[in-house]
Amino acid sequence: MRALSLRAIKSDALLEEVEQPVAGVDEVVVKLQAASLNRRDYWITQGLYPGIVTPLILGSDGSGSVHAVGENVSDWAPGDEVVIYPSAQWGENEAVQDSEFTVLGMPENGTFAEFVKVRSSQLFRKPAYLDWVETAAIPVAGLTAYRALVVQGQLKPGRRVLITGIGGGVAVFALQFTLATGSEAIVTSSSTEKIERALNLGAKAGLQYTEANWGKRLLKEHGPCDLIIDGAGGPGYGDLVNLLKPGGRLISYGSTAGRSEKLDLFKIFWRQLHLIGSTLGSPADFEALLGFMEKHQIKPVIDQQVPLAEGPKAIADMRDAAQFGKVTLEI
Repeated sequence: MRALSLRAIKSDALLEEVEQPVAGVDEVVVKLQAASLNRRDYWITQGLYPGIVTPLILGSDGSGSVHAVGENVSDWAPGDEVVIYPSAQWGENEAVQDSEFTVLGMPENGTFAEFVKVRSSQLFRKPAYLDWVETAAIPVAGLTAYRALVVQGQLKPGRRVLITGIGGGVAVFALQFTLATGSEAIVTSSSTEKIERALNLGAKAGLQYTEANWGKRLLKEHGPCDLIIDGAGGPGYGDLVNLLKPGGRLISYGSTAGRSEKLDLFKIFWRQLHLIGSTLGSPADFEALLGFMEKHQIKPVIDQQVPLAEGPKAIADMRDAAQFGKVTLEI
């Protein structure tokens, strides 16, 4: 089968012929129709995760049909249309993932291939109202946004939500989910074009975080926020607490800008703020996400679709985070 393989870190993925997987006990082989990229895929090529062992097939997101089932699998049959939950071994505790938790695409071979082998428990029914590409765009970014907003953020109608770094897959899903719940969304970006696109999707306002005192402008024009969703961290992270209402929540799902340089603990305890981390989500979260999206008929925002053969360039381009929404692979 054809697959995008990483032969060595600090190198591009390669399109090559590799052996097709065979389903073992409790496993299913899925014939993939589409996959989607995450910045995680680029970071893996750069060796920015511990324990990377090559060669490996990249990719965490995918949709397709069941090709073959292994022993003990009774819930699925060849031809079933599915979307893949991107993780394994979350564990029994809904509050946090288990120490054995893994994400598809490293260390196990992932979805940038014609076929992928997964545990039968990682399969969910494909939403009927979405096509293959839209479905493949959901797993990592949609699940991360849903858990951050709904589970950790306890989002309710009528809230004011600040979403930083609009344009990335998680942030765009967070915008869509916020609006679907009847809450108000404000976004930030360094790009006027991305802010304009967010406004067209329904954001109330957008601010360029490269402008001095953008936070003071937000407070003056819109007031403090109930909830902030942030994937950047970095030097400006500590300033986000100034933008929260007393009792507000700051949910962090990443740190692409690095470590925070300062954090005013007095403001945090005196104003009873909640600083909460969030990583992907459990299978129960994924099931709830799919139900939420179907209820509100939410369609993922697709920035571009490229064939599998152009995947190596698309992965390398993730370095610059220039997209608005998801970049997908047609397989």
